[in-house]
Amino acid sequence: MTYDFDKVIDRHGTDCYKWDILKPGELPMWIADMDFEAAPPIRQAMENRVKQGVFGYSFLPDRWYQAYIDWWKTRHGFTMEKDWLIFSTGVIPTMSSVVRKLTTPGEKVVFLTPVYNIFYNSVINNGRIVTESELIRKPDGTYDIDWPDLEARLADPQTTMFFLCNPQNPVGRIWTREELARIGSLAKENHVIVVSDEIHCDLTDPGTAYIPFVSASETCREVSITCLAPTKCFNIAGLHTSAISVPDPYLRQKVDRGLNTDECAEPNAFAVDVAVAAFNECGDWLDQLRAYVAGNKAYVRDFIEKEIPELSVASGPATYLLWIDGRKLKNLGYGKKLQAMAEGSVDGQSHNYGSKAPLADYIRAKTGLFLSNGEQYGKGGSYYLRMNLACPRSFVEDGVQRLKKAVEAWKMEG
Repeated sequence: MTYDFDKVIDRHGTDCYKWDILKPGELPMWIADMDFEAAPPIRQAMENRVKQGVFGYSFLPDRWYQAYIDWWKTRHGFTMEKDWLIFSTGVIPTMSSVVRKLTTPGEKVVFLTPVYNIFYNSVINNGRIVTESELIRKPDGTYDIDWPDLEARLADPQTTMFFLCNPQNPVGRIWTREELARIGSLAKENHVIVVSDEIHCDLTDPGTAYIPFVSASETCREVSITCLAPTKCFNIAGLHTSAISVPDPYLRQKVDRGLNTDECAEPNAFAVDVAVAAFNECGDWLDQLRAYVAGNKAYVRDFIEKEIPELSVASGPATYLLWIDGRKLKNLGYGKKLQAMAEGSVDGQSHNYGSKAPLADYIRAKTGLFLSNGEQYGKGGSYYLRMNLACPRSFVEDGVQRLKKAVEAWKMEG
């Protein structure tokens, strides 16, 4: 079956966070939420439950565990054990719960930055301290780990946890097996627990694949808690269904008790059925989606290279999010004006709730194109933009034209 990802779905008036907070005429390409219909088997699974008409409490049947085990074995060449798996309502509730259960206030949690902004919430809101190890941006636009810096941060006696984004959001980096194994060794050496967020794992360009952290080495199994979910790659985030894989029995008991204490370990009436349908019946839908998104990425890369040379794309082959470098604009037009007013200097600024985002804010004000500002992703995000390309090509074409218009206006000001 061929799926129509060019189809435009009107999401206005559905209490949609992505669309219904906008001003008239704005185009949202920010939050990581697809504008595509969920795959037919997922919708059918929900319809079957609705027809029954009873929505009481649910438990986890064997088919839920087996769906996860089979998917990771088939897609990623790694076999999980049933006992490792625990249900959770979401990746972020899990990460916040783990922080509360396995660290104490005032201890440090390490991130590789730029990184998903909600990581900061899970740490800061629970009275722990974020310590950022900024990735090295190479001349070809790719990113590497600053190993001496990371080693020093993990060796800090106050560091007890490491949040890994695998693959990395927003830069799209797929970590190698060797890199993951090295992280695991450093973590064990320094008595640090690795919490690996792998929610974007199946959203890689055709011909590429991520490597599960737990599969990299025996050491990685010993020190890791892995957050998994069908919600991002199958566009069902609003259904609140995820899993945690914890090979080590001591850690698993701690995680399980934390989730139960925090009341985020019980599935809703749809959580099991949609996850099973996604993993068992929607592989072809996902492969077609990956190809479509890769086409959107190629389109934007080519447009920026030819039409907006002041920008450049710095994304790797993972996620449906494009990471765009706008640092050249800091010294052009409106950027110079901001610097003269002492309002635009955000270099080196760590994440905080008041982070200035001059470029993203300007683009939205001038053209209605709503992109995620890079500043919110921590060190290394200043004057970057994150663009969501999980949408019909017509949105993409509109978006890049607005982006071009905004950059031209930026250059003319000041």
